[in-house]
Amino acid sequence: MKKKAIHFILNPISGAGSTPLTLEKIRSVFNNKHYKTVLKTTAYVNHATELTQQSIKENAEIIVACGGDGTINEVASCLTNTTIKLGIIRLGSGNGLASNLQIPKQIVKALELIRSGESTAIDVGKINGKYFFSNTGIGFDANVINNYQAAKGRQLLTYLKSTIKTYFNGFESLDVEFATNTQSLQQKAFMLFISNSNEMGYTISLTPKASVQDGVLDVVLVEELNRAQILYFALMVLLKRTHKFKKAHYFQTSELRIKLNNKTAVLSQIDGEVHQLSKDQHIHINLLPKALQVIC
Repeated sequence: MKKKAIHFILNPISGAGSTPLTLEKIRSVFNNKHYKTVLKTTAYVNHATELTQQSIKENAEIIVACGGDGTINEVASCLTNTTIKLGIIRLGSGNGLASNLQIPKQIVKALELIRSGESTAIDVGKINGKYFFSNTGIGFDANVINNYQAAKGRQLLTYLKSTIKTYFNGFESLDVEFATNTQSLQQKAFMLFISNSNEMGYTISLTPKASVQDGVLDVVLVEELNRAQILYFALMVLLKRTHKFKKAHYFQTSELRIKLNNKTAVLSQIDGEVHQLSKDQHIHINLLPKALQVIC
């Protein structure tokens, strides 16, 4: 009988930087009689992409991303629009997508879920050719992520410190024009956040009603804010009451075209990783319905 090939792509520095996931633990759940299990460890940025592409050539039937949202993004990007299933072992700090998909935190329970093989198709977002599975953002949140990636540690406290640093250092508001299939608008903005899932990470959410299976993206446009308003908005985020914040505007769309009129370069974040936007600052965001098979 042919063994089912399951490959695990592990980011060893996800989260706290140490992980109890070993090949021995994997094989305690996946016996050698029925499964061929392979564990690959990343060593540098974008290595997960290379290892996943290699596993695809090796005919893996399930490829498991073991890490945080960044690792999941690299692996899942290779599996989008294929029949190969994505498994997830949540080892990162934020784990927004894994939480949305109700992936167990306990490694053994997550392994047992993967062994079941039951999957569902989820939507996939795309920004200027790059896939995102949880969210993407332009403005304040991207600047926070930029400071977060430069800091030591990957805990909630690090994220809070990075938020405070961004607040005090200041940043240029967005001068944004955007158009959907039904509306267009030009606005000075604090941030523009586009979400496919209902959680950013650390149980924080700007889009609690978002779904990875509803065929639309949830968009939040927050108008330009002064310092006092930023503090009030942060409080509303923590209290999960952003829908009460009058300068936050919500809508849903399957496609969004954006032009930034800022004089300086603007950062974006994609699933919690910073990306530099193209020089012309034109952005196209769209949704690919049910483009990824995920075990969840």
